[in-house]
Amino acid sequence: MIEHQPKKSKIAVIIPAYNEEKSIGPLIDEIKKEVPFLDIIVINDGSRDETASVACSKNVVVLDLPCNLGVGGAVQAGFRYTYERGYDLVVRVDGDGQHPPQEIPKLIKTISKQGSDLVIGSRYVGKRSYENTTLRSIGIKLLSFFLSLICRNWVTDPTSGFWIINRKLLYYFANEYPAEYPEPEAIALLHRHGYNCHEVPVRFRLRTSGKSTIHGFGAIYYMIKVSLALAVDRIRPINRRFEKARLRII
Repeated sequence: MIEHQPKKSKIAVIIPAYNEEKSIGPLIDEIKKEVPFLDIIVINDGSRDETASVACSKNVVVLDLPCNLGVGGAVQAGFRYTYERGYDLVVRVDGDGQHPPQEIPKLIKTISKQGSDLVIGSRYVGKRSYENTTLRSIGIKLLSFFLSLICRNWVTDPTSGFWIINRKLLYYFANEYPAEYPEPEAIALLHRHGYNCHEVPVRFRLRTSGKSTIHGFGAIYYMIKVSLALAVDRIRPINRRFEKARLRII
């Protein structure tokens, strides 16, 4: 099911959502209030609750996936849709309410000013107000260090999903996007293919629904698995099919 609405803006926000019936409605309302000029696309990732129905009632585009693809697959579906619809900039916001819509204008301003392909909303740049558990903090720091070595550019928040990307990178991610560990792998891939990213400090909020699947010693284990996946990705041959995407997209 795809509920189409006329395209009104050159900027879209995509919201991957899985079983977010409690948070998706208030989140859409908040986005409409804070950034009314954005088109909103919800990707319902095979939810077993009323996520799709709630989103449809808010008069936004809803991509209803036939099964649960995971966050990587859901995000790529959103990137494909927005690329095909001709958007110039795409913001990614999680459906659990962690990413404040009030911070979206900062992402838009930064990508326009810096000329970056990707801008990451980081919890760990500048004055920090976001608190993690000790083990999760250790895991994120280890992953940040390893990813920064690969990219030769410091990345403080490799697991942040609060992004904005331009049309050149949108083309690439619409065709090539990692499914297993989407955020850190995507950052490594874009650097490998000659794109660039920039981080900007943002506030995160507590989840309004659901809970993190990465906690306790599992956080460190997860970060080690991601680091190993990044190392494997590093030695794989580059997919030349999309290498010159930057030159083809207008």
